[in-house]
Amino acid sequence: MSATKKILAEELETLNAEQLEQVAQYIAFLKFRARFRQWPAFQEEHKHLYQQFAVEDQHLAEEGMDDFKDMLKKEDAQ
Repeated sequence: MSATKKILAEELETLNAEQLEQVAQYIAFLKFRARFRQWPAFQEEHKHLYQQFAVEDQHLAEEGMDDFKDMLKKEDAQ
């Protein structure tokens, strides 16, 4: 165990429940911030997938529009 970890472990033993909760919240914040900083790289790396799915979604939406229009016309005719 590194010296820093050992000191932190000793300090944690001295904290009350409220202080431990604050430490837990701060750790969660640090983890979130680390993930958030990685987001731009992730976005760039997967940009082509987003584009590919967007095109597929558009085709699927357009493909279903003719059927949808026909269904609306039938409903109006009734």
